[in-house]
Amino acid sequence: MARSAVDAGHGGALPPRLAIKRVYDGADASDGFRVLVDRLWPRGMGRDKARIDLWVKDLAPSDALRHWFDHDPAKWPEFAQRYAAELQANADALGAFEADLAKHEHVTLLYAARDERHNNAAALLAYLLRKRSA
Repeated sequence: MARSAVDAGHGGALPPRLAIKRVYDGADASDGFRVLVDRLWPRGMGRDKARIDLWVKDLAPSDALRHWFDHDPAKWPEFAQRYAAELQANADALGAFEADLAKHEHVTLLYAARDERHNNAAALLAYLLRKRSA
């Protein structure tokens, strides 16, 4: 079960522990608050099995950006930059999302992509951590 976790520290808008995990790896009690960060529902995944507490499809990369990236690792740096710009342009939704995160000690950002390093959950996590340290 692939999973990346970081200690986000205390204070601020982020919970003390943030993780990313592939939604197909299944739910675990240690996941805490489970947030799907994809625009599309995971193919073949029933709602009961997914055990998703929040779906933030409005904060997922736009369809145009998702299609442009096409899970090509060579495009990763530019994808992360373009996605960060989309997040900044959606400040109200991002602020509401951060307020939701702050209510939980453990949060797992869920994604459906096969690539565990180059996906929007990883980009979102990096963005949130950069924003917090700024």
